[in-house]
Amino acid sequence: MRRLFIAAFFLVGGMAFAHAQTQTPEDRLTFSRAVQAVLWGMPAANFELMFQAAAKAKADWNQVVYWSRPLTSKNQTLTPNPDTIYLMPFYNTKETGPVVLEIPAAGEGTITGSIDDAWQTAFEDVGPAGVDKGKGGKYLILPPGYDKKVPPGYIAMSSPTFTGFALLRSNLKSRAEEEVAKAVAYGKRIKLYPLSQADNPPPTTFVDAIDTEFDSTISYDLRFFQMLDHVVQREP
Repeated sequence: MRRLFIAAFFLVGGMAFAHAQTQTPEDRLTFSRAVQAVLWGMPAANFELMFQAAAKAKADWNQVVYWSRPLTSKNQTLTPNPDTIYLMPFYNTKETGPVVLEIPAAGEGTITGSIDDAWQTAFEDVGPAGVDKGKGGKYLILPPGYDKKVPPGYIAMSSPTFTGFALLRSNLKSRAEEEVAKAVAYGKRIKLYPLSQADNPPPTTFVDAIDTEFDSTISYDLRFFQMLDHVVQREP
């Protein structure tokens, strides 16, 4: 993150120096607000880029993107780890209402990770180091302003945004093909579905992104503000 801040300062700072002699006070105010928007909006813009990368892999909201093998250079996210199997459920409560993310109990494998809002702020960890303590659980993601009674049996979480994601790892015992296959199978035991369909949950859709150029690298130009605008228009 520190590198991103430095990059933003160099980008806009260099432009500011070049035009300082010709800018009006109004120009400088607009420019300073643009700088603040870049620094403030990095997590949201990066989240939007991750979802757009998932869409290129033919994934959609309330589906799970996963990698069927350890990551390669095709995955250009911020801190990828080549020694685990990644799964990324992308949730959207705007149309469906509350969404359930089921985490399996630890045993044949373990799931670790966190559930984040659109600002990449984690509001719960899952798995042995999380709320369920490795016993598994049904995490219920509530949309902004949700005030209905939560049914029993769920770990309820209020999200300040309609959309978000979970970054989950199905941990490998080794990089042997057999162990990779086991970690993938265990990871695909997670479930993601609307609470309204909890009595008869539809099968969770898993989309393999292993051969997709999954690039969420931030571009510090007009595209940054376009990504940020997508999030702002979608959220409260």
